[in-house]
Amino acid sequence: MDSRSKLHVVMFPWLVFGHIIPYFELSKFIAEKGHKISFVSTPRNIDRLPKIPPHLVSSITLVMLPFPKIEQLPESAEATMDIKNEDMPYLKKAFDGLENELTRFLEDSAPDWILYDFAAHWLPPVAARLEFLTLINGSDERNKAEDFLIPPKWVRFETNVAYRRYEANWIVAATQKNDSGASDVYRCGKVIDGCEVIFIRHCYEFESDWLKVLEELRLVYVALGSEVTSSQDQLNELALGLELSGVPFFWALRKPSGTVESYSVDLPDGFEERVKGRGMVWKSWAPQLKILSHDSVGGFLTHCGWSSFVEGLTFGHPLIALPFLVDQGLNDRIIADKQIGIEIPKNDEDGSYTKNSVSETVKLVMVENEGKKFRDKAKEMSAIFGDRHSSLNFFIAFISSTFQYLIHLVSDKWRFEPLTSPLRCSIGTSIPLKFLLRWMSRV
Repeated sequence: MDSRSKLHVVMFPWLVFGHIIPYFELSKFIAEKGHKISFVSTPRNIDRLPKIPPHLVSSITLVMLPFPKIEQLPESAEATMDIKNEDMPYLKKAFDGLENELTRFLEDSAPDWILYDFAAHWLPPVAARLEFLTLINGSDERNKAEDFLIPPKWVRFETNVAYRRYEANWIVAATQKNDSGASDVYRCGKVIDGCEVIFIRHCYEFESDWLKVLEELRLVYVALGSEVTSSQDQLNELALGLELSGVPFFWALRKPSGTVESYSVDLPDGFEERVKGRGMVWKSWAPQLKILSHDSVGGFLTHCGWSSFVEGLTFGHPLIALPFLVDQGLNDRIIADKQIGIEIPKNDEDGSYTKNSVSETVKLVMVENEGKKFRDKAKEMSAIFGDRHSSLNFFIAFISSTFQYLIHLVSDKWRFEPLTSPLRCSIGTSIPLKFLLRWMSRV
């Protein structure tokens, strides 16, 4: 690759492995195209990453920033998986303490792009001062729970995608300032307002050996992500519902975030013995992509985190939705709208569900004739979501061409001077005029 077209991209994900790993996978793909990557996180998180492929070692640099000590956090806590939910504000407070170290690194390394996450509300002013492009991976007057029970006014097409009451209550709570010093809504708003480009993981076409024991069965894979913590009562209802359904299953059931190593998962008495031979509960980390790619898997019971949503459809599996928080409920509405799966019915007020609702939904999607439309539609979607290289190639082409185009534009002053409004790029992203002015000093 011509050195003039080789980019230096900094990756700075939020401290959750459901974000860190996709950022890492994207880093490898960008590096494959000849660009340089600096992957920035904290020491313990860097140590927990998969190994870099040998042929990319020279292209990907792992940058460890010392994680600030916060009295309310456990000594070794550097990710959401290391803490309890109630400690989340303190993790964000410690994350905010990375600002000075990250700024020094950016000053020394002078990258072309930085890809970052929702939590770093302090990063856009730093990026503006240092004059490089920023992307976020992903004005609203709504302020009451009732406002979120219908689609917002600024969505101008027909849709049923809206929050339910218990989800809306969570969203409203996220607007309140917490012990980190800033609300989640403030963080996200400042990040969006201050970045040059918003990159959304979406596509227009959509608007192991231990598994061999189930080789001959068509099973449902059950995984609720690394951050979801169910109450004991709801965990029991899920387990009893899987048992009642009679459908073979593989359940990746991890201990809740922030619990000690000796913590044991409590399932209903005799449950594992009763389902032996058609169901398995795996109580440690499981390789989700490998499992989803296995021929035995015929459906995915998921919390509807966007990465899991995409991964399930990559392999053409209908989705059985059990959303809990943040955007998961909205993702579930999309599942229903696209008829690629269905939600386990919940109480709209508190989000509770029963073993019967679990059982009936699993059977409908996995074995009943009425569920064939979900199975067929999910297989159709695999042609879109499974085409990973096309979407990633488009992303690489965009950041490369945008960077080169802006340099070319600001070097031709006669072309630059007539511009008085944001430049409209090929995928509808606005590049503010102030950015072009900043770049004149570099050309």
